[in-house]
Amino acid sequence: MKKLIASIILTLGISGSAFAETFTFVVPQKPGSGTTIWTEIVLKELQRFLPEDTLKLRNFPGARDIPAVNAFQNELRFDDTVVMVSHGGNGVSFLQEDVDYNYADWESIGMMNLNIIVGKRLDADMENIVFASKSGRVPDAMGMALLLCGPDKTIDEYTSCFKKHVNWVPGFGNGGARRLAFKRGELTVDRENPAAYKKHIGPNPDAELWFHHGILQADGSHADDPNYPGYQMEILFEKKWGVAPSGPMYDAYKLVKSFRDSLQKAFWVNAGNPNAEKLQNALMEMSKDPQAIKAISKKVGNYGWIIGEAGNNQRDTLMSFITEDSLKNLIKFSNDALNIPAVYKEKLVK
Repeated sequence: MKKLIASIILTLGISGSAFAETFTFVVPQKPGSGTTIWTEIVLKELQRFLPEDTLKLRNFPGARDIPAVNAFQNELRFDDTVVMVSHGGNGVSFLQEDVDYNYADWESIGMMNLNIIVGKRLDADMENIVFASKSGRVPDAMGMALLLCGPDKTIDEYTSCFKKHVNWVPGFGNGGARRLAFKRGELTVDRENPAAYKKHIGPNPDAELWFHHGILQADGSHADDPNYPGYQMEILFEKKWGVAPSGPMYDAYKLVKSFRDSLQKAFWVNAGNPNAEKLQNALMEMSKDPQAIKAISKKVGNYGWIIGEAGNNQRDTLMSFITEDSLKNLIKFSNDALNIPAVYKEKLVK
């Protein structure tokens, strides 16, 4: 681990006081990824509110986007000029993989309260869906299982139903290859973050919106997305099946979608970082600036910001969703239905 951390520090060009007025925003993905694109959009606007500083984006990809986040936990966060850009896949991994990082040790600079939008081809056979597999897509798979299979089923029954109706296809980790496969019809359902959906699925004449996951509220509920009204999974479920979703599968789905979506695009520093207030204030100014709002909304959509202590509270709300049953059922569905090696982390259950 020490060698990995040293490698990351060297690669990112982070060396303590050498960049005292330079903030390095670490993205745990490749250039061109959804998180990279979002960060580029935001930093362009945020820079105007930190004119005396330099904001740099540094990509450090790794397996399932975990190594850089582990390195932030173990070493990088102690540099007061380093900002971690976490995404939803990190939230999913936190719940079901043996990772080092712990959001409780971090301080929120801010997060965009985002959503994931699921699209389908117009010619899709909804009895035989073809969907690209990836660990960050667990909430989408669970949402599909609920919509396709209806209420009042056990996790085993949802697993069987999912396997009957969804071909969970590996081998499309690259975003470009996956998007091309969807465009060609080799994949019949795909999902994107709001910025990528506006760019890749929304303009596709052969595709349409299927559902989205809703937007987490401060009280722990989920609201419909004003950018895509009427397509929240819960709304479509009740419309189709006559009852609101509930039960063990829904609780596990709510847990994982909330971690994935509300932490989908977030800025973090180490707890106690002396630069935190400066960064939070700049982000707050940016979030209220009409020019910045217009520029970001044009590419991402109209989504609100949760900044500073409100971001810490959002994290604490997410932790309250973790129960023994919801976590165990998430792990079971991931292992049995999706063939994703997931581990039950008892330490997360309070």
